[in-house]
Amino acid sequence: MNFIVDADIAKFFDTVSREWLVRFLEHRIGDRRIIRLIQKWLKAGVLEDGEVRRLDRGTGQGSAISPLPANVYLHHALDQWFERWRQREATGDVVIVRYADDVVVGFEHEADARRFLEALRERLAAFALKLHPDKTRLIAFGRRAASDCERRGLDKPETFDFLGFTLISGKSRKGGFLLKRKSRGDRMRAKLKEIKAGLTAHMHQPITRQGLWLRQVVAGWFNYHAVPTNSRALGAFRYHVVSLWRRALRRRGQKDDTTWTRITTLARQWLPEPRILHPWPEQRFAVKHPRWEPYAGKPHVRVWAGGAQQ
Repeated sequence: MNFIVDADIAKFFDTVSREWLVRFLEHRIGDRRIIRLIQKWLKAGVLEDGEVRRLDRGTGQGSAISPLPANVYLHHALDQWFERWRQREATGDVVIVRYADDVVVGFEHEADARRFLEALRERLAAFALKLHPDKTRLIAFGRRAASDCERRGLDKPETFDFLGFTLISGKSRKGGFLLKRKSRGDRMRAKLKEIKAGLTAHMHQPITRQGLWLRQVVAGWFNYHAVPTNSRALGAFRYHVVSLWRRALRRRGQKDDTTWTRITTLARQWLPEPRILHPWPEQRFAVKHPRWEPYAGKPHVRVWAGGAQQ
């Protein structure tokens, strides 16, 4: 992949056409009672700040049912159409990754990417959707991104955000291409702000209860963000959590003398250390597709109970 279309659907959950949604649901659901139940669920509205907000359009982001019909909607409006477009229009390799309304499409050729972006605008408009003009981008990304940026007069390849990570066209220690993932700064700051509020609420509880709570919070963050190439962000996150914990303990009284030595000891006792928990992408791919790796370009080897046979 040499080019990335980072597509952002503007106000997706608020602009979904319920007429089209019902037509899509009727492809698989023949029971009219289920259809009416879903329609009532959509019309029920969303509770925000103690007030019920009802909309004539959309699925109501935040409601219990909204993710399911939203995926059904984009399955018909985008996914199936993309497969046809790739088979009929693409001249090179194309790959799409979609999670809810977050869409990233990779292309081998820039011409394919530009034609797809124009076709995507027309396709979404037919289903009452549109791309955000400022957040939708076509960028050079991948192994050739650095040389392409030099040709365009740019300092370094652009990055894009997807599912809580910033993806970067980087280099390995040997100088080869390396896809780097780093936790988004705004997401980390929002999480630390949430932890700060939680520490204020737990301020006068015993240290053991605070430690148990923080252990769960930090472990939950690491379980998602502990991917290869993200070690620095993991260490920074844990450092800021320890700093917030020390500040909360020192606020419990004027005579509190929680030093860095003491808080470091508490952190070592209660908080997990930052370490990579997820495998490298090629390792995960080799497990799911054993006939592909590590025998790419070589005769396949079938493993039997009594040995190997080509």
